[in-house]
Amino acid sequence: MKNLDRRNFIKKSSLSAAGIVSGTLLSNAIDLSEVTPSEGEYMGDFSAPKIPIVRAAFIGVGNRGGDHLKFFATLDGTEVVAVSDLYEDNVNKWIDVAKEIGKGDRHKKIKGFYGGENKWKKMLKKVKPDVVFIATNWINHAPMAIAAMEAGAHAFVEVPIATTVEEMWDIVNTSEKTQRHCMMMENVNYSRDEMMFLNMCRKGVIGDLLHAEAAYIHELRWQMKEEERGTGSWRTGHYARRNGNLYPTHGLGPVAQYMNLGRRDDTFKSIVSFSTPAMGRQDYAQKNYAADHKWNDLDFKGGDLNTSIVKTNLGRTIMIQWDETSPRPYSRLNLIQGTKGCLAGFPTRVALEGGVEGITKDHHRWVQGEDLEVLYQKYDHPLYSRLNQAAKGSGHGGMDGIMVYRIVECLQKGWPLDQNVYEGCFWSAVAPLSEQSVKEGGAPQEFPDFTRGNWSTTQPLGIIN
Repeated sequence: MKNLDRRNFIKKSSLSAAGIVSGTLLSNAIDLSEVTPSEGEYMGDFSAPKIPIVRAAFIGVGNRGGDHLKFFATLDGTEVVAVSDLYEDNVNKWIDVAKEIGKGDRHKKIKGFYGGENKWKKMLKKVKPDVVFIATNWINHAPMAIAAMEAGAHAFVEVPIATTVEEMWDIVNTSEKTQRHCMMMENVNYSRDEMMFLNMCRKGVIGDLLHAEAAYIHELRWQMKEEERGTGSWRTGHYARRNGNLYPTHGLGPVAQYMNLGRRDDTFKSIVSFSTPAMGRQDYAQKNYAADHKWNDLDFKGGDLNTSIVKTNLGRTIMIQWDETSPRPYSRLNLIQGTKGCLAGFPTRVALEGGVEGITKDHHRWVQGEDLEVLYQKYDHPLYSRLNQAAKGSGHGGMDGIMVYRIVECLQKGWPLDQNVYEGCFWSAVAPLSEQSVKEGGAPQEFPDFTRGNWSTTQPLGIIN
C-alpha cells in the first residue's frame, strides 16, 4: 500500500488507464526450495461457487474501466453497484451510462466514490461487491487487487497484473488464501486471429510447437500530451525510470496459451533481455515542449526498443519485443512456429508443410489476404463464432466484449476462468525480470514458479464451445 503514497506523480493521474511432457523432462523444473509454502489452496483449475447475479464495482473509469462497465452493464444477470475514480466527472458520467443501460431495477442504486487516493478502500467496505474491475495506474494494480480479494471479491485487473515480482507473489498468496479469482484481463487472447491460431495449435495443424514471437510495437509518444490527467500523465514516468520490456502481455499472452505455458505441458524457465539506447522520448520532449517543461526535466533511461528471449522448461523459445516510441506501424507479431508449419500476424498469414489445399502447394508461399477465408471457415474458434455478434461494438474490434462476457459467464456458471492468476503473473513478470537482465548486461534471469510446481498438473486451456 505504501506505493500509493510515495509516488508524487500519482497525485495528478486519473485512476484510469488504459501432452508432450514426460517424467524425465520434469527434472529440469525450477528449484522450489526457496519458495514459501502456500497458506491456501492452488488456484490453477479453480471454480468459484456460482454467482447468479454478478454485482460489480469499478475502480478507475477514465478510459478502459468505463468501457468495461458499459459492456458489463448490458449483460443479463449483472448489476453495477459502485464506481470509484479520482475525478467526480468520470464517476458521474459512468454511473449515468449504467443507469441508462439498465432495465427495471438494474444499475439503479450505484454508489459513487471520488476525490481522494483512498476512496476505493471505503467503497470496498461499504458496498461489498462480488467482483471488482481495476483499470488504474500500473502501480495501483497489485494493492487494489489484494484489497479486493481480502474484502471477499474476485479481482479483474488491467495489464500488467503488477510491476514487481514481490507484488506478484503477494497476489498469488492472497488468491490462494482467500480462494478468490485474480485474473489479469488480457483482452488480446480474445481476438479472432489469436483464437483461431489457438484452435489450430490444439488441432495439431502445425505439429509440435518450437518457437514463438510476440510484441507490443505501438508508437504512443502522443500520450505525453496527457500532462495532468490520463495515461500519459503517469505512464511517461515509467519510460523515464525503467529500462526493460515494460508491456509484454498483449503479445505474450496468446503465444503462451498456444504453448500451454504454466499448464501441464511446459512453463517459463528463464529470460535474457537487451535494450537499445534511449533517444526517442527525450528527442520528442525537446522538440515539442519548452526547455523548462516537466518532461524535459526527466532523464529518460528506458531504451526505445527492448528485445527479450524466453527459454521454456522444454527448451522452446519466445522472442518478445516492446517499443512504444519508434515511428513504425502497430504490431504484436503473433508468430508461432511448429514442426509442420507457421502461423503469423501483422499481416495475418499461414504457411503449412504440404501447402493449404486449393491455395498453395507447399510452405514456400504464405496464405494471406482473401485466401485466409478458407481457414477462417475451417478453424474459427467456436467461442468467437458464438460470441462475435454479442460483442460487436465493444472495444478493440470486439475482443473486449468477448472477454467481459466470458468473465460473467464463468462466474455465473461456476466454471474456471480462461486465464488464471498464475498466467497473469508469469506474463507480467517479463517486465521486472527484463529490467534486471538489462541492468546486468543481458544476464539470464530465472522465472519464479508462481505455481510451486503445480503447473505440471494444471489442465491446458481447452477449445471452449
